[in-house]
Amino acid sequence: MNRGDVVLVRFPHPSGVRGKKRPAVIVPSDSYAGVVSTVVVAEVTKNATMQSDPACLFIDVNTPDGMATGLVRDSVVSCLVLVTVYTDTIAQVLGTLSPVMRQKLDDCLKAALGLS
Repeated sequence: MNRGDVVLVRFPHPSGVRGKKRPAVIVPSDSYAGVVSTVVVAEVTKNATMQSDPACLFIDVNTPDGMATGLVRDSVVSCLVLVTVYTDTIAQVLGTLSPVMRQKLDDCLKAALGLS
């Protein structure tokens, strides 16, 4: 798995109760792949009302970049909801973000985390 990969993972519920399988995006740099048994992921949601938030990346699945993600409906990557999961809980890689979308993801992470 690499930074920007769109994966299917059991995303934990904030209450600590077992969550549901949903898409997420791998956040850490590729240099940490295989170094630790966990990975930080950003939630992918179909809640399009968040698409104008600077901490969220809108994915239009009708564009070439959107098709490459492997998502089946327009979605939003929310950098406001980041979690750490064990790599062995990732069910599959669905697709990947294009270089342009990875740069936009960086901008969303900066906005969400207050980084300049």
